[in-house]
Amino acid sequence: MAGITNAPFRQLCREQGAGLFVSEMVTARALIERRPETLRMIVPGPGEWPRSVQLYSVDPHTMRAAVEMIGKENLADHIDMNFGCPVPKVTRKGGGAALPYKRRLFTSIVQSAVEAAKPFGIPVTVKMRIGIDTDHHTYLEAAKSAADLGVAWVALHARTAEQMYEGKADWSAITRLVEHLKPTGVPVLGNGDIWSGADGVAMVKETGCAGVVVGRGCLGRPWLFADLVQSFGGGSERVLPNLHEVREVMFRHAQLIVDYFESEDRGCRDLRKHMAWYLKGFRVNSELRRQFGMHSSLEELRSLLDQLVDQPYPVEIGEKPRGRVSHGRPPTLPDGWLDDPDELAEIELEDAFSGG
Repeated sequence: MAGITNAPFRQLCREQGAGLFVSEMVTARALIERRPETLRMIVPGPGEWPRSVQLYSVDPHTMRAAVEMIGKENLADHIDMNFGCPVPKVTRKGGGAALPYKRRLFTSIVQSAVEAAKPFGIPVTVKMRIGIDTDHHTYLEAAKSAADLGVAWVALHARTAEQMYEGKADWSAITRLVEHLKPTGVPVLGNGDIWSGADGVAMVKETGCAGVVVGRGCLGRPWLFADLVQSFGGGSERVLPNLHEVREVMFRHAQLIVDYFESEDRGCRDLRKHMAWYLKGFRVNSELRRQFGMHSSLEELRSLLDQLVDQPYPVEIGEKPRGRVSHGRPPTLPDGWLDDPDELAEIELEDAFSGG
């Protein structure tokens, strides 16, 4: 998640019991060009293992070079390729959720990554969506291709690119993918609408997937991972912190992010977007909420946190969607993208941005 899953937030989630984290999505081109901010984004937090980097590219040669760089310089223990991002700045280049539609290009990129990673013993995985829209589903064919090429697992966000983050995820697609990949032995991870530990257990039980991937569900709720650990361990008691417990998590997050940026001002500015997520569902007066979105120092944040009146966790409201809730819309694609799925289209190189 762009600007969200940086090292401080990953560390916060790891302290709650999460297993594997991927970095913010970085472009292969920006990585091999050694853009300073991209290099910062893949630096793991203290004690973070395995180190996981999520890559995006529309070019097999660029992908190969980026994976070779990661291997030669020992920058990661796991590489995840993002073929699920639906945002226009990615899909208009033919990347993210748009790319699996081009079968030969998709195969070439995955093959390049797997081959480049093999000498270093680095597992490569892929994340994808159901497809571009209801008329252009790609996940079954693309996942089988990736499995045959040697990826370690396939993760499926059970929405199309057109849906963005709208409506409910179609878990039945995860079920179909599990059955489709059974002959290959490649496990499937499910993604979409995991807001509680019970949701994770339900997804695995309903679909037969090997595990779950959490995205928006952990925004402002890093303790979701403790809840998942509790639920998968057979526990019936929920992990539901009261507001005073939440405020200490918020301050811990603030300290970590200030250390990460080596700047109190930048760290606090970056943290502001998390404030509404942390406080969602709790009864906090509007003026105090407004001030949380404007704090500029740890001292100021501490003062605001100490004004919060303790109250129980708001289950009904607190477990509703957070983060991106954009309505569905036709994806932005390169001209003629849907004309021929087997055409090796000439694609403009991805911009050297990261965090898409």
